Amino acid sequence: MGPAQTATDTETDTAVSVTDRLLDATEKLLAEHGIRATTMQQVAEVAGVSRAWLYRHFPDKRAMVGAAIVRLTASFWTDARAELSTIDGFAGRLTAGVRIGRGAYDDPGTLLLRLRTDEPDEYAACVDVGVAALIPDLAAFWRPFVDEAITGGELHSGHDPAEVAEWVARVLISLGTMPSATVDADDPVSVRRQIDRYVMPALRSAP
Repeated sequence: MGPAQTATDTETDTAVSVTDRLLDATEKLLAEHGIRATTMQQVAEVAGVSRAWLYRHFPDKRAMVGAAIVRLTASFWTDARAELSTIDGFAGRLTAGVRIGRGAYDDPGTLLLRLRTDEPDEYAACVDVGVAALIPDLAAFWRPFVDEAITGGELHSGHDPAEVAEWVARVLISLGTMPSATVDADDPVSVRRQIDRYVMPALRSAP
């Protein structure tokens, strides 16, 4: 232990390390067996810890799987944020956002989609959140991009950034998930046309 590192620091580092190992093991087992067939004992064995140590970190299976799902979701949005940061212009980012959002749920190879599709009741119980949480989470994700667009003059400075971020979240969910006779969510040109015609003019105008 170094002179600047306390026993508490070491304990915290160890706890984080063990938590990561447990979540790594949980994700591995979820990918192989799904939620129902994954047990606390299996996770402890794959992670190389005792069941008692596992229960020190997660009181039950629901909490353990829920934590794994949260980490998987956070990882996806971290990658999405990095991709959107490479795109110039707010309209271009919104267009890419529809594609990225659809990829999160429409790609049959993704673990989260598979769990939601194959075991919806178990998934919902572990996540313990419904559609209501999707709007604020997605709004929080878009808020930095909204702030940047307002600062850069792409959007009217009179808009409330929090309201814009929530409205953007609702628009993107609608574009990405609702069937339409006028826009093809899988065609970036079609999505960009809708954004340029209706979304951007509203955001450039004074509220």
